[in-house]
Amino acid sequence: MEFKHISVLLEESLEALEIDKDGIYIDGTMGGAGHSMEIVKKLDKGKLIGIDQDINAINKSKEILKEYKDKVILVHDNFKNIKNILKDLGIEKVDGVLLDLGVSSYQLDTAARGFSYHQDAPLDMRMNEEEGISARDVINNYSLEDLDKVIKEYGEERWSKRIAQFIVDARKEKMIESTGELVQIIKNAIPKAVRSDGPHPARRTFQAIRIEVNQELEILKQAIIDIVDSLNEKGRVSIITFHSLEDRIVKETFKYLYKDCICPKEFPICTCEKRREIKIINKKPILASKEELTENKRARSAKLRIAEKI
Repeated sequence: MEFKHISVLLEESLEALEIDKDGIYIDGTMGGAGHSMEIVKKLDKGKLIGIDQDINAINKSKEILKEYKDKVILVHDNFKNIKNILKDLGIEKVDGVLLDLGVSSYQLDTAARGFSYHQDAPLDMRMNEEEGISARDVINNYSLEDLDKVIKEYGEERWSKRIAQFIVDARKEKMIESTGELVQIIKNAIPKAVRSDGPHPARRTFQAIRIEVNQELEILKQAIIDIVDSLNEKGRVSIITFHSLEDRIVKETFKYLYKDCICPKEFPICTCEKRREIKIINKKPILASKEELTENKRARSAKLRIAEKI
C-alpha cells in the first residue's frame, strides 16, 4: 500500500530546532519522512541522521529523500540507542533531535500490522517486525493481573479489570488471533451504555497493548537523558507526544534535567553534584492549530515540548 503520512506540528517542531544549515540533526522517528524532508531542505553542508525501528519506514524514506542522499544517513534502529548510533557513525555531538512519538500513520493504515481497531488483521503491533513479542503474545499469555495492569496503566482504561477478565475467559475457548476478535471482546466487556458515548471502546486497550509490545514508555526517560547528553551547547530537542503518559514523562524528565541539585531539602550543602543541563523553552506544550486540526484529526492530542542544551 501507499506510504501515507501527514506530519503533525510540522512547522512548530522545525522552528523549535532553529536549524543551522551546516549542523547535524537527528529525526529519531522517521515514519513517512515528513519532518525529515523539511529538515534536509534547510541544510547546506549539514547532515540529517534518520532513525526508525521499522524497516518499511527506512526503505520508504530512502526513496523519498533520494534527491538529498548526500546529506542523509539512514539507520534502522531505535532512538533509545542514540549514543551507540552516534559512536558507530563517528559523530560526537549533534545540533538538534526531533522525536515524533507513538504509532505512525502508515502503521495505523496498514491493516496487516495489527495496530488498528478499525481493520481486522493478525494481532501484531510490533514497530520492529524483526524482534520482540507481539500483541498476540501479550493477549494470550499474560496473566489476568498483568493484563489488567497494562490496560489500566498504559491505556488509562477504567474498565481494565473487566476487559482483562473477558480476554482471559475468551482465550480459554481458543487463542485470540486477530484485531477483530479482540475488538469484539472489548465491546462485550464494556457496558453498552458506556460504549455509545465517547471514542471507540477499543482505543485505550489497543494503545495500552501497543505500548507494552514496543516498551515505548520504559525507554523514554533514559532516551531523553541520552539525547540531551548528545547535544552541542545550544542544541535543541523537540518532542511531540500523543497521550498523557508520554507527555508526563517528557515534562518530568525535562524538569529533572533543569534541576541544579536533587539533594533532599534538609541537606545543609549539595552533595549530589547534579548540574542543570537544559533550559526549557516552553513551559506549556504547543498544540496543533485549528487549521491543522481541520486537515488532520490525528493532531488533536499532539503536544510539543522543547528544551535547549546549556
